[in-house]
Amino acid sequence: MIVKDYQDYSKMIDHALLTPTMTVDDLERGIELALAYDVASVCVMPYYVKQLSDRLSGSSVKSSTTIGFPHGANHSQIKVAEAQRAIDDGCQEIDVVVNISQVLSECWEYVEDEIASIVEVAHNASQKAKLIFENCYLQDNHKIKLCQLCSELQADWVKTSTGFGTSGATMDDLRLMVEHSGPNTQVKAAGGVRDLPTLMQVKELGVTRCGASGTPAILDPLRERLSLPSIELSPPSDSKTNPNY
Repeated sequence: MIVKDYQDYSKMIDHALLTPTMTVDDLERGIELALAYDVASVCVMPYYVKQLSDRLSGSSVKSSTTIGFPHGANHSQIKVAEAQRAIDDGCQEIDVVVNISQVLSECWEYVEDEIASIVEVAHNASQKAKLIFENCYLQDNHKIKLCQLCSELQADWVKTSTGFGTSGATMDDLRLMVEHSGPNTQVKAAGGVRDLPTLMQVKELGVTRCGASGTPAILDPLRERLSLPSIELSPPSDSKTNPNY
């Protein structure tokens, strides 16, 4: 595949800093890395959103965080409050785990009301909302119904996984989600996109974002291919990187 523009791929990546054992130094080093690689966003644990937003101010890298993470089981009012607090702290994109228990119970009115409430919070602030399904626990009929609901409610992305479940994005799930999402709802892969060929493959499917903690392993080969300068940073230790994301 001929690649001409680095940002066609760097701006697909949401650099994930979500491993709970990460220290503040790890988070700061991760933010520095994300800025150097010019990714789409940095996704941090909610408590660090204000610091993240301050660090990213004036850059083209967005601030993002997780809501109801990783199980989606918080009361809807708590998730709405989390979303509002994150946005008040400067968050530009929120990644929200749906209530997996209610999805499996097919309590669709509850699921729809919760998604609508959280999307409304984001959009009222002119920010973006991504809805995480955690597909490893769902059947295809659940995934299709969620894509339809999220599209009707104008969610900005539907997302495969948290990276903390039993598996991450699969090509079959990504095809299914692209097929069943409306024109204004994009698809994000999370978990399993760890190299440039896979990033290119999911882009061909119509995926526009990927969650990744190993950003250098994906983008260094692209920079070499495009004769761009190498980026020399001290990455977080392996123990501080989620191997599933």
